[in-house]
Amino acid sequence: MTRTRRIERRCQLNVEEIWEKVGGATEVDAPDASASCAYASDLLSDVMGHAGEGSALITIQNHLNTIAVCTLVGIEVIVICHGRPVPDDMRAAAEREGVAIVVTPLSQYAASLALSALPPCAR
Repeated sequence: MTRTRRIERRCQLNVEEIWEKVGGATEVDAPDASASCAYASDLLSDVMGHAGEGSALITIQNHLNTIAVCTLVGIEVIVICHGRPVPDDMRAAAEREGVAIVVTPLSQYAASLALSALPPCAR
């Protein structure tokens, strides 16, 4: 029997590094925000159950509830895909809660590939 050892990748990306990788724009900046893993989902209950603290959330959900879930889970960076606009109430909540929002023209799959330096969240 061959045994392999899983090598854990350690990586930390700040908001500027994330927007550079996804070719997007920072809609809401949070200077201290960063991500050490990534999670892609549009189902917010799935995010609550599986995304880890300190992850970057890759999604198309551009509404106020997304900020509430990120605050609950401990997510500091949201990557909104397909260039979807950020509503004013979402922007205000993100600023208040210290959650950065990056908007990219990429699909969720392409954004996930662009952020492949981040390991998947393990919860």
